[in-house]
Amino acid sequence: MEVRLDAIDRKMLAILQDEGRITLTELAARLPLSVSRCQRRLRELEAAGVVTGYRASVDARSVGLGFEVLVFATLGDLGELAEFDRMLAALPHVVEAQRLFGDPDYLIRIVAPDLTVYQRLYDEHLTRLPGKPRMVSTIVMKHVVEARALPLFDKPLVHQD
Repeated sequence: MEVRLDAIDRKMLAILQDEGRITLTELAARLPLSVSRCQRRLRELEAAGVVTGYRASVDARSVGLGFEVLVFATLGDLGELAEFDRMLAALPHVVEAQRLFGDPDYLIRIVAPDLTVYQRLYDEHLTRLPGKPRMVSTIVMKHVVEARALPLFDKPLVHQD
């Protein structure tokens, strides 16, 4: 559900995307709003599900998880989608997964310390997921565009009516 955002909301979100640890006082001063009004607006954005959480960005290599694989999965039995989703979500090395229209059915991002650990994960867990999945793995060579903030102030690429 799309929430109607004004310019202050968009600026608040842009600041929070770049500086998630900013204090409420600093945020209010940059908008400019009173601290209480800033806090109320932020709570409204959180309650509406616009702000979904706060977290630190961690460099995977520095914590020993520099081996990254994208897995494309196509289910042979679509009747097991819910169970596939549940079991996939339970695997801690799966850091992101999307269900897609068309073929393949899923794009799954997995991090591991090395190929040996990924192979064990693949053999012991991924191949045992329900729905008889056919999987194709590709190793990530380089991040060209890292996960980044949403473009809240950019003009749309296409005309919207």
